[in-house]
This record gives sequence, structure tokens and C-alpha cells, in this order.
Amino acid sequence: QVQLVESGGGLVQAGGSLRLSCTASGLTFSTYTIGWFRQAPGKEREFVAAIIGSGISTKYEDSVKGRFTISRDNAKNTVYLQMFSLKPEDTAVYYCAAEWGAIFARGELYDYWGQGTQVTVSS
Repeated sequence: QVQLVESGGGLVQAGGSLRLSCTASGLTFSTYTIGWFRQAPGKEREFVAAIIGSGISTKYEDSVKGRFTISRDNAKNTVYLQMFSLKPEDTAVYYCAAEWGAIFARGELYDYWGQGTQVTVSS
């Protein structure tokens, strides 16, 4: 049974930072692309960042480039999303998802999803 568990969310002031973690079990972690998505109240889910299984390739949504960094530790079955210079518009529930193969920004191509972690950025 595949499980993805997010952690690290919380309340932070604008300009602050947070590091989210996504820990997976039940799959051959190093063969899966892991993506981060977010959904704000009343808005559609949007792609944030993704990293291929080997870690050598990443993809970011334009609004987070230069502020967020995605990385992974395959020995710990964990992907991290380091977020700097947070803005109120980054407030959302953040989800990680797993997909076997290439990097995609389309959520419907991901096979497994976590339950999400809330990130709230106050102004």
C-alpha cells in the first residue's frame, strides 16, 4: 500500500520560510517523480514543483522560481520543498504526489497523493 505523508506546514509571516517534507512508503521511491501541488480556498489545484526520481531534473511553476527549492533524499524516501520569501498568496494546502517516470505539471498524471499540509502566510 502506497502512502505519502506531508509535514512541515504551519503559520509564518510574509518573508519567512518553511520546509515541507513528503515521506513515502510502499513504492520503489527512487523510480518515482514526486511533485508538489497546492490548493488555496476557492481556487483550483496548481502545480508548484517536481523532481525526477534520480534528483537530476526539476521543474518549477513560474511564481515560485527563485524562492522554492525541491530536493530529495532517496535513502530516506523523502522529498523536501524549501520555501523562502513566502508571500500571502502562497497560502494553501500543499500536497505531494508520486508518478512513475518523467516530470509532469499535470496533476491528473500522478498516481498517488498525500493528505496535504496547510501553509498559511500572514501579511
